[in-house]
Amino acid sequence: MTRIREHGIRVVGDVHGDLNAFRHATATERFVIQLGDLVDHGPDSAGVMELMLDLLEQQRGLFILGNHDRKLGRALEGRRLRRDPPLEETLRQISLPEYEGLPERIYRAIDQAPTWLRIGRSLFVHGGFHTAMLSHSPVPGLGEMSAPLSRALFGETTGRMQPDGYPERRLTWINRIPEGMTVYVGHDRRSTDGRPWRRTGRLGGTAVFTDLGAGKGGHLAWIDLNEP
Repeated sequence: MTRIREHGIRVVGDVHGDLNAFRHATATERFVIQLGDLVDHGPDSAGVMELMLDLLEQQRGLFILGNHDRKLGRALEGRRLRRDPPLEETLRQISLPEYEGLPERIYRAIDQAPTWLRIGRSLFVHGGFHTAMLSHSPVPGLGEMSAPLSRALFGETTGRMQPDGYPERRLTWINRIPEGMTVYVGHDRRSTDGRPWRRTGRLGGTAVFTDLGAGKGGHLAWIDLNEP
């Protein structure tokens, strides 16, 4: 892609409705790859989606499907989901009169969003790496659940719940990243110093965690790449 060759890439972590921060992140000539979870929790999920759709239409960026984006897509399909106040607030926002036609546009974008993306030695995914991502094309995000799709959306879980009510996650998938490859993920807030958290696995591959809590009391992270 011409924009990537000429200007490089800006990798943007979980946004969660933080429109002000997302505006700053997207004020760049670089091609924006947003790692999913655009919506829920923050103050303006409708505005965030409108800005993301503009980037798509102008071919200035794309977003990788996150678990919150998938949940929104399934709700827009008319599926009955468990009670979820953040999702209900997102649905209320995008249904306001000033956003006429926005739900349909959002659904089309979610339906077409890649569940992972590989460019050179970099792989971009929301939740976690699966070795199938090296040899298979991204699977449809609103389709049937599979091991690669589950990993892409949710990472790797132990089956136990943490005291905060979220699933306990493990990071053994990092040890399967091949040497020389970097996997950029969101979803899992691991940083303790306000910067993206990096970890190298046993094979020599690297994972970079970009979720710094935007929309949830933290801030939005982005990383500029010249040679992905």
